[in-house]
Amino acid sequence: MSAFSSIPILDLSLARHSETKPTFLAGLRHVLLEVGFLYLKNVGVPDQLVRGVIREGRAFFDLPMEEKLKIEMKNAPSFLGYSRLDAETTAFCIDHREQIDLSTNHPVPTPQEPLYHNLLAPNQWPSPAHLPEFRPLFEEYIERMGAISIFFTSLIAEAIGLPADAFSNYFDKDQQHKLKVVKYPDLKELGLEEERRGQGVGPHKDSMLTSYLLQASEHKGLQVQNTQGEWIDCPPIDGTLVVAIGQGMEALTQGVCASTTHRVLSPAPGTGARFSIPFFQGVSLDATFESMDVPETVKELRRGIVGRNGGRLDDVEFTFKKGRYKHLGEATLMNRIKSHPDVGERWYPELLAQIREDQKQEKLDKMRESEGFELQASATG
Repeated sequence: MSAFSSIPILDLSLARHSETKPTFLAGLRHVLLEVGFLYLKNVGVPDQLVRGVIREGRAFFDLPMEEKLKIEMKNAPSFLGYSRLDAETTAFCIDHREQIDLSTNHPVPTPQEPLYHNLLAPNQWPSPAHLPEFRPLFEEYIERMGAISIFFTSLIAEAIGLPADAFSNYFDKDQQHKLKVVKYPDLKELGLEEERRGQGVGPHKDSMLTSYLLQASEHKGLQVQNTQGEWIDCPPIDGTLVVAIGQGMEALTQGVCASTTHRVLSPAPGTGARFSIPFFQGVSLDATFESMDVPETVKELRRGIVGRNGGRLDDVEFTFKKGRYKHLGEATLMNRIKSHPDVGERWYPELLAQIREDQKQEKLDKMRESEGFELQASATG
């Protein structure tokens, strides 16, 4: 069996009927064990709502810069709001994108709550004087996608032999989910016409359980890495969302549902900006990640697939390393500071300094490891 060379398409409507649900679960199990990425069609979001969030999302970037800066992310410690072009980093490199981060609305946390509860906060919305439909449309979309994501997670549980409610304890009653609206300028707009390719988003794995990408323009750019290190295109397909399995799901299922590395390339010169709207299913920030009791037969299937494919490609940092953090919220906060150092400098300077020291040590360790391999090779050559 070879590494995957295309992204499967599953029809969620099959999971809503008892006679077709087994077929859906069989297809989902294949995706979970062998790919970690899929297209999902017939999701259940009205077409009119999808068209509305695409329209309003794209219109946001046409606002005057002074309007966007009124809701800039670094205004608050929640990591919600507008990020200027090139403000975020992935894999130690700048991402050529601008975006607005939104979430399920929460009140401002009290001083007595854990520091990571700063992530639970009100949104910074663009002025209704400029975009009167933006807030109501995105609030409805986030609410609908929250329900769909929790339903889909129950299907993941069933597909790997767990009870449908196996993940329920990891969700709050008023669970926060997150969403981004992203613009990736083309290489000409970026002034990088001579570059062979630009980094829209560097290689990474999504952090939580599942994420759902609405590709809001016709550009290619999203690529998924298989176990052979090959980058597989994941182009837009009308009427679908692209679903990624996150590192949280991998941690909970003892590696059975492996998260998959992916990236976004900047659009080619002169092709215009690429737009996307990824939705990220939330998990309780107070949760601790204890592994599920996944059936041994399923774990053995996964081990066999990994072995036949020549092992796993693990060149992306894993968020949920055992023993590093007690709660998911701690790991999530540190990841946000790492990705948005401008917010870290303003609100979390001590944690940012710790992250930078850790990154220096990580680079030193990699250099020493590389030098050790070179010395070993020269000694045996």
